[in-house]
Amino acid sequence: MTDKIVRIGGATAFRADSAMAVPQLLASGNVDYLVFDNLAEGSIGAFGQMAAKDPAGGFAAEFAEIYLTPFLGEMLAKKVKVITNAGALNPRGCAEAIAKAAADIGLHPRVAFVEGDDLRSRADEFRAAGHRDMFSGAPFPDRPVTSINAYIGAFPIAAALAKGADIVVTGRVVDSALTLGPLIHEFGWKHDDLDLLAAGTVAGHLLECGTQVTGGTFTDWRDVPDWANIGYPIGECRADGTFVMTKPPGTGGLVSVGTVAEQMLYEVSDPAAYFVPDVTCDFTGVTLEQIAPDRVLVSGAHGLPPTSTAKVCLTYEDGWRCIALQPIMGIEAPAKAAHQAAALFERTRDMLRARNLSDWKRTYVELLGTEATYGSRARRGDAREVIARMIVDHDERAGAELFAREQISSITTMSVGTSIGLGTSAAPLLNLFSFLLPKDQVQATMTIDGVSEPVAVPTFGGYEARQSAPETPPPPEMNGASVDVPLIRLAYGRSGDKGDLFNVGIIARRPGYLPYIRAALTPDAVADWYAHVFSSDEKPRVDCFEVPGVNALNFVLHGALDGGITSSPRLDKVAKAMAQQLLEFPIPIPRG
Repeated sequence: MTDKIVRIGGATAFRADSAMAVPQLLASGNVDYLVFDNLAEGSIGAFGQMAAKDPAGGFAAEFAEIYLTPFLGEMLAKKVKVITNAGALNPRGCAEAIAKAAADIGLHPRVAFVEGDDLRSRADEFRAAGHRDMFSGAPFPDRPVTSINAYIGAFPIAAALAKGADIVVTGRVVDSALTLGPLIHEFGWKHDDLDLLAAGTVAGHLLECGTQVTGGTFTDWRDVPDWANIGYPIGECRADGTFVMTKPPGTGGLVSVGTVAEQMLYEVSDPAAYFVPDVTCDFTGVTLEQIAPDRVLVSGAHGLPPTSTAKVCLTYEDGWRCIALQPIMGIEAPAKAAHQAAALFERTRDMLRARNLSDWKRTYVELLGTEATYGSRARRGDAREVIARMIVDHDERAGAELFAREQISSITTMSVGTSIGLGTSAAPLLNLFSFLLPKDQVQATMTIDGVSEPVAVPTFGGYEARQSAPETPPPPEMNGASVDVPLIRLAYGRSGDKGDLFNVGIIARRPGYLPYIRAALTPDAVADWYAHVFSSDEKPRVDCFEVPGVNALNFVLHGALDGGITSSPRLDKVAKAMAQQLLEFPIPIPRG
């Protein structure tokens, strides 16, 4: 086994991430690769709209200008390779734009691109086949499709690197593949090296969200120094699958067992069956060890055979939306705001009828400043200034534009204390639809130097679901009087969205706390705590999974985001604050 260490820097977590990462990671002098994650379920739909207007577009055109060409000379001199999914719906166009931008400054990197994930041309085929949403069971949408992308894996990236690529541009590969691809290339991992592929996926999962693993969005935020200069993550990876998470010396932020554990559970459903195209990952045995300040050793990932299907994510047009934000101040501000929103919905409904337009598809209001995201558990108090966040959805643009115009009139026709709101306009509303497709119906190709070649990946699958859940340990004995303490004193927490569900990972600060947390946080108790997030009248579904390697529980709340990132009207439509709510849950512990 080689003792080589491959150092991979996580340079962006999303398309608009800070540009400070690249010079910082290059200055550390240690990185072999920089990976740039640009895509999410919401952004891919936006790229689809872009491509519909201009077929030559559909990719992150700003990537070369902001993140690449200012530093490309240094990257090439230091032999630092770049992997990015900035290609979105047009990896070829993105690669050509990068090559041109480089040539304009006298540089000529070898740029490869990966295609095969974009399935927009097959929309009618999928509709005729009767595909249904893999979560809700909804029928295939009978509306204009903006994007259809299959998640593909890491081996096409490795193939490009094997051909000598300096920069690899992809479309919708799974986020962690941006890291796994270089590791496959560097260490010669094969399709059946399942434990190693799972370990590389863990590394990629930790790196893909940038500074979320180095102290960004950490529960104990006061312990994280120097947000202004927060360090972007570096994974120091070995051939045996172990790796150290760290950051450039002299930067802000924090790399600790807590920060790494939170990110490991971020946007994960069953930690024993985390599906990616190349492997099914079991995170439950992963262990974290603080081996030095800002250095955490990660080991223990287990791999299972991948599934025989690929996840396909589709976005489609679902009408128009207008969002209005109105400041309302003074005595009884919340009551005035609620009354004003109801009156505006009523007035504009009458105006729609007068114009022979259909009724609103949805009206929604949240009063910011009244803890609206907390539902019935809000501490509303006597607020004297709020913002009425009003949303209307309509099938036609004219309907949404009507509300955008009319809501302004409330400054003179409705509540005292109404001030000038933020500018608002009608915008297309996208919705999300996901289904499974046999992998033999998806063919990835890699192109370099004008030559394209298919990249073979296994399509047979082999994953089998766990037949029985692990036994839950018995509840602890209290042995006398108990006292309630808020969960945040006993645990860290991180939440994240995935379609119309979200997860909350709860990591015990000490192993001895976990039995008391487990005894209190039953699925029914968690469902009751979050009763305000479920839209359906059916019994809420909350799953609880054990993650013993990091002394954690992972809760998954299904149908809890009112449609998810592309269509939910909620302020927290990506569940960023949901863990904060659960961390207030009272946990009985022995008074002693």
